[in-house]
Amino acid sequence: MKDKNIKKIPYGLANYERVVEKNCYYVDKTMFLEVIENTSDYLFFIRPRRFGKSLFLSVME
Repeated sequence: MKDKNIKKIPYGLANYERVVEKNCYYVDKTMFLEVIENTSDYLFFIRPRRFGKSLFLSVME
């Protein structure tokens, strides 16, 4: 029996709306938005593959 309340890990999802639709876990990193907005005009995100870069950018849209 599947429990619809069990959250999944959003492996492979890069769109915030889809993460919410599929009831997946999401770690809120929006506290960093102020830091990003107060930095230079160009940003360079250095993170490993599959580390949520595109998902974070999707939240900012």
